[in-house]
Amino acid sequence: MATKIRIKIKDAKFLHFLSKLMMMLGLFLFFIWMLGFAMLVGFGSFQWERNKDWRSCWDVESMGRITIFSAPKPLKNGSDLVGQRQELAVRSWLALSPDVDVVLFGHHHSIFAFAAKLGPRVAVESEIDFTFLDTPFFHSMVARSQTMPGISIFVDPEIILLPNILTTLCVTSTLNHDWFLVSISTYISYFPYHLDDGGNYWLEYDGDKVNIEKLQDFVVQEQEHRNGSGRLIIAWNSGDLSLHAGVLPPFHYMQGLHNEWLLNEVLSSEFRFVFDASEVISSFYPEQLAEWSHEFRMTNGNVDGRDWEYRGNCEQALLYGSICCQPKNISNNIAKLVKHSGRYVFINPEKDILYSVQGFHGHAYQHLKLVPGQKQGILQLFPRFQLITQEEKLIATGGSDKLDTVSTTCMKLCKDLSVRSSHLHFPYSLESLLQLVADQNKSVVLAVAGDNYKDMLMNWVCRLRHLLVTNFIVCALDIETYKFSILQGLPVFKDPLAPSNISFDDCHFGTECFQRVTKVKSRIVLQILKLGYNVLLSDVDVYWFENPLPFLYSFGSATLVAQSDEYNETVPINLPRRLNSGFYFVHSDSPTIAAIEKVVKHASTSDLSEQPSFYDVLCGEGGLYRIGDNQCLEPSTNLTVHFLDRNRFPNGAYKGLWEKHNVTSACVKQGCIVLHNNWISGRKRKLERQVRSGLWVYDTSSRMCVQSWQRVHFTSYF
Repeated sequence: MATKIRIKIKDAKFLHFLSKLMMMLGLFLFFIWMLGFAMLVGFGSFQWERNKDWRSCWDVESMGRITIFSAPKPLKNGSDLVGQRQELAVRSWLALSPDVDVVLFGHHHSIFAFAAKLGPRVAVESEIDFTFLDTPFFHSMVARSQTMPGISIFVDPEIILLPNILTTLCVTSTLNHDWFLVSISTYISYFPYHLDDGGNYWLEYDGDKVNIEKLQDFVVQEQEHRNGSGRLIIAWNSGDLSLHAGVLPPFHYMQGLHNEWLLNEVLSSEFRFVFDASEVISSFYPEQLAEWSHEFRMTNGNVDGRDWEYRGNCEQALLYGSICCQPKNISNNIAKLVKHSGRYVFINPEKDILYSVQGFHGHAYQHLKLVPGQKQGILQLFPRFQLITQEEKLIATGGSDKLDTVSTTCMKLCKDLSVRSSHLHFPYSLESLLQLVADQNKSVVLAVAGDNYKDMLMNWVCRLRHLLVTNFIVCALDIETYKFSILQGLPVFKDPLAPSNISFDDCHFGTECFQRVTKVKSRIVLQILKLGYNVLLSDVDVYWFENPLPFLYSFGSATLVAQSDEYNETVPINLPRRLNSGFYFVHSDSPTIAAIEKVVKHASTSDLSEQPSFYDVLCGEGGLYRIGDNQCLEPSTNLTVHFLDRNRFPNGAYKGLWEKHNVTSACVKQGCIVLHNNWISGRKRKLERQVRSGLWVYDTSSRMCVQSWQRVHFTSYF
């Protein structure tokens, strides 16, 4: 019995020991689990810590989204190297954040397909101004961007952006002042990473994800070995203040100087806090893009036959702003944003006071006015900044000033601009221009204009652009109109035989000046007909409600289709000398060429304008060759002249349309295709009538066509 009791006691001790052992093992496993959980949470916290600045500082509702603007080149095919680089660049922008949108300027069908491929956050904007070779105008791009709230970033179409640009934008959210950011992006020749198919992660070539910090460090190290300037990235918040004083000229995008010009003007105007973020934004572009820099153009001449666009930008920089007469020393006038010991540090222009951002959290601050030239002004701008140590100052200012080369380059350009701009001309002959602009029917729309009607010319051009009519060509009567048209991106040629000393204000119907100018038109039309192209001659004071060409094509060959100048509704429209030679269409065929030759010869010996010569030759003096109420038949050439229905093609005196309260409504109701602004004496009165009627779509102050997204008032035009 005692033995049994001892055995039970031993069993109980063993069970107690076993129970303690299991408890200790459980605690050990729980500790291991907790350690693993803590490590997992710690790793997650580390990952969140990397992005917490971006996640915590950005308020989309109050600050708006980030929109990246660019203008890619039209894509040729799927294997196009330029297209591949552009796609990688845009995908890198989208990978930054879901709060980033992309707007691509262009109207080529390949750009719309490109945007659709990249998803709903990529949009195409075609309602801006383009040259006849489809180069977008920078001033029109900027104007469009300023209609969108939030932050606008302008970047060349092949520049790749890495995520630290978002953290930099978070730093800008601590400013209680409107700002303008600039960063310089240089090229690298080797980049061993690519985005995954979803565009969310950067991968090694073996498919492993690459750490963002490693990626950014790699770009910095590669760029340290590159010399010379690069491509500027510019950004700004929508804010309350303008970017600069004055007007942005019509620079041709990606043809040099527009970013540098804008930076100089923003600095000069002192409306905004301007800083260089080159040290804290990782970006780069493929080496091949360096060939399109303006430094390369200066040393290598005409790269692609379009050097006139670069020369045009030089002309604009010379004529407008202060980049040439009062260039800013950028490195001495711009604040610099750098990062040291985990802190973002601003260096003021004098580089003797530095402040670091305390964090991205906290309440918004009321806007305070910056007093230019006062060192305390930076304290007003940065209420959450603290003075850094002298040691940190030395470290922060130890880097190279990447923007120094921008200032140096602009100074060199300005010394050479006057020489270069004086040779501004097209490398195209009339025949080569016709090949570029003619439509599939080998038809062109011809306008003839001098310096006195430049604004009217541009209003006419803008209306054609709105109607998607691109097959127009301009004959300039003088060098002023020729250069103006080049800068406006128009397909222009100068008539070497045009009369000189054209009056600016007194060249209206009946004047000697008018007679000399009109005779140029028939001579140029004949020249184009002999080159094998059909011609619609349209004076620039003819407003188009719709494209008349589809209707005019229906008349066939050996027919001259012209507007009637008759305003009396009760008489035939083909009465003597009622053929309006300011709007007519002709085919390039033997009867037409022979008939126009007779008109040109007759006009050359006449003391009148060309208009009477058209009627007297084609319809006979006194209307000898009239057929019915709306036609004539020239017997020697067998050319038919058809006078257009005045309800659809009214002249300026017909039914008093120009005097209607709502000219557009009256014309649309009547079925107008065009409306001629004639039967009025004097250039100024003609312009006033056109503007006040609402048939004016050109903003003379900004040199831009008025788009649907603009609100422009012309009450102060005169």
